[in-house]
Parts: sequence; structure tokens; C-alpha cells
Amino acid sequence: MPEDIVKVSGLARQFGRTKALDGVSLNMQPGLVYGLVGANGQGKTTLIKHLLGLLRAKQGSVQVFGMDPVKHPVDVLQRIGYLSEERDLPEWMRIDELMRYTAAYHPNWDQSYANDLLETFRLDPAKKIKELSKGMRAQAGLIAAVAHRPELLILDEPSTGLDAVVRKDILNAIIRTVADDGRTALFSSHLLDEVEQMSDYLFMIDSGQLVLEGNVDDIKEQHELWEVRFPGLHHELPPVEGIISAEQRGSDWSLVCSGSTNHINESLRAAGGEVAHLRNASLQEIFVARVGRNRFVATED
Repeated sequence: MPEDIVKVSGLARQFGRTKALDGVSLNMQPGLVYGLVGANGQGKTTLIKHLLGLLRAKQGSVQVFGMDPVKHPVDVLQRIGYLSEERDLPEWMRIDELMRYTAAYHPNWDQSYANDLLETFRLDPAKKIKELSKGMRAQAGLIAAVAHRPELLILDEPSTGLDAVVRKDILNAIIRTVADDGRTALFSSHLLDEVEQMSDYLFMIDSGQLVLEGNVDDIKEQHELWEVRFPGLHHELPPVEGIISAEQRGSDWSLVCSGSTNHINESLRAAGGEVAHLRNASLQEIFVARVGRNRFVATED
């Protein structure tokens, strides 16, 4: 078993009366892309700030490469590449100056790789940051984050506000970085289709808690979408274990379930339901079921 790149144990953080993180524990291993999903304000960015050493763990612990990132910032940050949603790059610099500035902090900087990405993205090295479009800024920021071939790449909403072509270029560069070098990436995004496409392993956070984690393909296999019809106007569902969310449209119900298919099927049919459709749920449907407004809690009599 390879050594964990990241190890978070019982991490809790509170801002005033708001619990940003509530006992989060997770591990990350080399060579995988980890997706981090959750609604806005549910703890994703707070977790990332702890990994970068921008916040000190007050409850629980955080280790990156076996070190506390607050106590060993240089040793940790030299091995991390980071792209934030704000992409707050120095506007007075040219792109080539940004590359030289970033290279000074990273002994493993690979200029040929940086040049390759500049050519791929069709970025003019002589252009000033302040003259770049939002997409170009994201591309320049990504090059600065990956050209030193970091062991851990952290991306906080890298695709926000970007068009489909730029998003595809960025995602391809991330995949190449991880796949070519066997490195690790943490990919935080509200775009669930991108997370599904990009990630090997998923962390889902809601109200500061880790509510779901696992291999992305396994999670999709474990969640099914059922379309069930009841005769007449059926206002309440029977208490069936395994139903996570339920949405009603007249006599039809759309259910996201996780559990024994036979048990759910038998219970719904026993209550007079007709199963009209059954398939594996998408990551988007699983996310909405787990953290949305239509969550369903079955209570057995």
C-alpha cells in the first residue's frame, strides 16, 4: 500500500456559529484524481486552505507528505501546485515573467513543459496578465501550477466562468499531468459532469461533513434511479429502506436508491407501485439526492 499523500483526521473548523468542517477524515494516495464536491459554503475551500497551510488545524490534524503544512510551509508548498477560483495573478507581469517568478520557487521547474503548454494554449509569453481574458488567465495560472510537476495538484473550481473549449484544454492538461507522471490531483468543482469525467475517487461534503466517498464507478454502480407509478394520486411513499431521495409528479415518483434492488423492488410492488424505469444514477443525480431538498428518510413502523 503506497504512503498517503494527504491524511486528514477528525478535522473541525468553526467560524462564529457556522461549522465549516465537522470531523472530516480522509486520505489521498499517489496517482489518483480526487473529486471534491459540495454546494457553495459547505466546506470545500476551507478544507483546501488547511491542506495549503493557510489555516491551522484547531481540532483534528492535517498531514501533507507526512508533514504539518503550517509548521513546514516551504517543504510542503514546493511540492504542491495550486490554482484558485479567483486566479489572482499579478496583473503587472507578463506571462513569461510570471513563469520565471514561479520557477524561482520550484527547483523542479520544467521550462520545456511550460513552453509546450504555452504553445498548446496559444498564449503569447510577452502579453501582460492584465490584458488576458478570463480563460487565458486560467490557462496561465494552470501552467504556473503544473510546470514544476508537483506531486500534489490542487484545483479549486478551475473551470468557473470558462467556455467549453478552454475547459476542455485545462482538463486535458490536468489529465496529462497526472497520467504521465503518476501524480495526485484534488479537483474541486460544482460541475458534476467534469468531476465524473475527471475523477477516480470522490469526496462529497455537506454541512461540513463527509457524507459520501469512494471510487466514482463504484458509487455510480451503488445508486439507481427508479421511476415508479402508483394507481391514483399517491401522496406518500411507503417506508422503504434504501430510498435516498424522492420527487413526486402526480402519481409518478422519481427515486434515487442505494441498497438491495430486490428488496426495494418487492417493497414498492407490495405497496401497489409499478416500476417503469430503472438505471444507474449519474453523479449529478446522486449529488442532488444526497444534499438536495428531496432527501427521503424511511422510518419503519
